[in-house]
Amino acid sequence: MEAVSKIIFLKLGGSLITDKSMPYTPRLDRLARLAGEIRSALSRNPGMQLLVGHGSGSFGHYAVKESLARYPFPPPSSAVASGLENYWRGFAEVWYRASQLNRYVVEALHTAGIPAVSFPPSALVRAENGVIESWDITLLNVALQSGLVPVVYGDIAFDSVKGGTILSTEMLMFYLAQRLHPWSILLAGIEAAVWADFPLRQRRVERVTAAGYNSLSGRIGGSQSTDVTGGMRSKVEEMLELVHQIQGVTVQIFSGEEPGNLEKALDGELLGTLIASD
Repeated sequence: MEAVSKIIFLKLGGSLITDKSMPYTPRLDRLARLAGEIRSALSRNPGMQLLVGHGSGSFGHYAVKESLARYPFPPPSSAVASGLENYWRGFAEVWYRASQLNRYVVEALHTAGIPAVSFPPSALVRAENGVIESWDITLLNVALQSGLVPVVYGDIAFDSVKGGTILSTEMLMFYLAQRLHPWSILLAGIEAAVWADFPLRQRRVERVTAAGYNSLSGRIGGSQSTDVTGGMRSKVEEMLELVHQIQGVTVQIFSGEEPGNLEKALDGELLGTLIASD
């Protein structure tokens, strides 16, 4: 690796760190192992600047479906006066569950000796009609430059049009990448790669570019479990747009299930599927 600092964004997928078939169920052993691999990679690469993001898995996604989805904002004209109150109670429940998982993640990183600092989007991001309108990342950048590991995560945020909106980790990384210009974005999930025949998983896609995506889009699966942010297809499309806008950045989608994979990816080894501009 070059002897200069390289910013790497790492996402730990919700399906990797939680049991998405069971509400509010973290995979604590998995989190401990992944944190250990991150620590080992950081020790070997002292010039690496790392930002960690994680999905909401069985925490945020279930909370949205159970507590928020049935209360639209603003409430329809026929709704009773308590409709808006119920909406904000649902907002608070989604916030609570997303932050609950974040505490598990930060605890695992801390136990592994990683100086992680959480930056909750619900407290920092203002959205407008589902899109990030403003986010002062000054202190996040200070943390990164100081050798700390900022942690962001899929969360709910206040929205000037919708009341509240769900911000996926990919949306957050997209915004941050435009301002911090990472060298690489690593998406660690349970799938070994993007598959052209999901869910059969017999035709692995080694590389995805904008030019070749149209022939694949109809065959890339969404998600087999509860996922309010769209699953694999949505992730690929968001990352294609990102590599198109930010020159030189690449994205890898790979499995963090196999021990050692995350460490290899942080060391620069190519795993899974590469998403690139061409």
